[in-house]
Amino acid sequence: MLQRKESILRIKVDNYTDRIVKLYQYLREEKKEQILSAQIMRSGTSIGANIAESRNAESSKDFVHKLKIALKEADETKYWLEKLYAGSYIEKRGFLSMLKDNEEIIKILVASINTLKHKNGLD
Repeated sequence: MLQRKESILRIKVDNYTDRIVKLYQYLREEKKEQILSAQIMRSGTSIGANIAESRNAESSKDFVHKLKIALKEADETKYWLEKLYAGSYIEKRGFLSMLKDNEEIIKILVASINTLKHKNGLD
């Protein structure tokens, strides 16, 4: 069951990362926004990078640690999305759509981390 969650997670994160890159390009080219766009690009792409790193974890503890970092990056990305919306850089529809995807990723990460911690006695 965990393996299925991981593959769903990878698919969702890959799609989300693509959306983050497009948002970054839009913010830079259309809105001429430099600071927030760089922040969301860094945190939003870091989610997938940490999940990719987790595949080569040296132990179960290291695997969980990498997923926790991905979770922190997803939380940070949510923060930047909220700031972009509050600053009127993105419209409500796009904000809600990206927020929904972000929250789904967070839920899967939390469930995966909790399952792995319980399964491997890392509580």
